[in-house]
Amino acid sequence: MITSTTDCGCESTLVAPAPLTTKDFRSDLKPIWCPGCGDYGVVTALYRALVAIGRPSHEIAFISGIGCSSRIPGYTTAYGFNTVHGRALPVAQGIKMANPDLLVLVAGGDGDGFSIGGGHVPHAIRRNLDLTYIVMDNHIYGLTKGQLSPTTPRGAKTSSSTYGSMEDPVNPLLYVLSYGAGFVAQGVPADMDGLAKMIEEAIRYPGFAFVNVQSPCITFGDPDDQLKIQKTKMRKLAAEGHDPSNWLRAMELAQDYGKELYTGVFYRNPNPPPTYDSQIRERQATLRPKVAAAG
Repeated sequence: MITSTTDCGCESTLVAPAPLTTKDFRSDLKPIWCPGCGDYGVVTALYRALVAIGRPSHEIAFISGIGCSSRIPGYTTAYGFNTVHGRALPVAQGIKMANPDLLVLVAGGDGDGFSIGGGHVPHAIRRNLDLTYIVMDNHIYGLTKGQLSPTTPRGAKTSSSTYGSMEDPVNPLLYVLSYGAGFVAQGVPADMDGLAKMIEEAIRYPGFAFVNVQSPCITFGDPDDQLKIQKTKMRKLAAEGHDPSNWLRAMELAQDYGKELYTGVFYRNPNPPPTYDSQIRERQATLRPKVAAAG
């Protein structure tokens, strides 16, 4: 309760808005992922991160591609747009440029982001719009019945590689670091608190931020209890003493993708460059008086 005095000497009482909770961001649409899917943990961590950010859902736009992970916008109360396969990033960039005041989040899978949509990633990074891109990396095409994906390990047997994959996997961490992403992190659903804080930090970073989530597919991936395995295998970068401002060290650590399960922030640019959307605002502010004078 806030009491203020008006010009006439009258007192008026303003009721402060109630603090946001995870319920404010959870839609009535129930997730239909397979029981045990890692994406349940991702959406829960996302709710927690949005509560910490404190912006109401009508100020948030959530864009996705196609795939199991891309269902996430429908499970939130934010504005949502389920685009075509691999095209989440260009649509998200358009939305951010049209309305820079929106908090714009992007979700997708490893196939959506690094196969069909792989060509869009470097351009989103070099433009450096203020977007947070969350990729649920399950090493498989889960929605379309278990074909090998860009991050499937060599030798893995899938519905499209019955004798074992003969391809080396894409390394998402090296991919985005080498293109100059200012914020690069990796998390796991097995560490819910760490994942929520990581997503929050990514959202707060002023520029393009990338979070790779090792999100196990329970149906077409490894049948073992991957969340328990993650808890035993994960190595927290903060506990390892990693300095996230050290880009070269981040590149070294990223090379262990698929061998070591590092979690945390690999790289955070200590001197973030101006974002594309902020430059648009500055240019508009400069040009508006000139256009008005010319008219």
